[in-house]
Amino acid sequence: MIVVAFCPNNNEVHIYRLDEDKWEKVHVLQKHDQVISGIDWSAKSNKIVTASHDRNSYVWNLEGSEWVPTLVILRLNRAALCVQWSPKENKFAVGSGAKTVCICYYEQENNWWVSKLIRKRHDSSVTSVSWHPNNVDSSCNNINRREVPSIFHLYKRDSKKSTSSDWKFGELIVQLDLSSSWTFGVKWSPSGNTLAYVGHNSMIYFVDDVGPSPLAQNVVFRDLPLRDVLFVSEKTVIGVGFDCNPMVFAADERGVWGFVRYLAERKPVSSGSRYGAQFSEAFGKFYGQSKQGVGNDAVETSKTRGAVHENCINSIIRLGERGILTRRFSTSGLDGRIVVWDLENEPDLLEL
Repeated sequence: MIVVAFCPNNNEVHIYRLDEDKWEKVHVLQKHDQVISGIDWSAKSNKIVTASHDRNSYVWNLEGSEWVPTLVILRLNRAALCVQWSPKENKFAVGSGAKTVCICYYEQENNWWVSKLIRKRHDSSVTSVSWHPNNVDSSCNNINRREVPSIFHLYKRDSKKSTSSDWKFGELIVQLDLSSSWTFGVKWSPSGNTLAYVGHNSMIYFVDDVGPSPLAQNVVFRDLPLRDVLFVSEKTVIGVGFDCNPMVFAADERGVWGFVRYLAERKPVSSGSRYGAQFSEAFGKFYGQSKQGVGNDAVETSKTRGAVHENCINSIIRLGERGILTRRFSTSGLDGRIVVWDLENEPDLLEL
């Protein structure tokens, strides 16, 4: 059974269940005052965390047949933009427009959620957060930090490798200034050895050995920028974005990353080479809009470029339990569609 939660661009969370090849709305969660900007569903504890432009976050627990919200005071003066549970699901991170990251955890003694803030580390809004598989490190936007607060019982570490005095909460490990534009999505590989992130410059970045001497490489492509990425294996990444079609990237035996192919078949373009036609189509669309107005019938739009999605794909989520590799994932886009993909149906990608 597949169950999905999404926000239809308002202050509600809609939960749908797939029942006999038919989607059925089973819950509508209403508590936020403004548009919801982040949702994450924990697979093990079955909790949903939401973040909103109203500067608040809620943790939702299923009690019987009803989802009961618990308010999390984030102490933000700007909108909350993104949220993600840690791998062990004992805490979550919230990025905000206040240049701040909130690390939230549950206090059993007081029966409430508490947030600790990482401040003065970012120069702009935090658009994406991603937890390292070790449940301690995390990456935010294109800046990576080690988050080990003074609450040592919450962040347990291997005593053979380090002591509680080795790291401070929010300590900066390394800052990566590879992208010349703002960053949209960032993810760790399953082993935690590689970091991938994408920006608004039609490039995807891969960083190995994140630390004082990271090894970085980038892949340039001629299509529209990506919005989010997902590791489906240690050496295979799916990127989604403004081009409406998931892109597959893979590393060869030397560890060099490159573009493999699009996941869905494209509809044929009118003329020219593959990349040339795509560029001309995109340029013609935006040039025509600026000259003749958006929605002019004389301008051929590019919304049918993807075979499944018809508008920007802004999210990609792995299906199944967090931390367990599966080759199934879902994508959601500005066309109002949620699509479930299974790479088992792509024979040429099974060996990647």
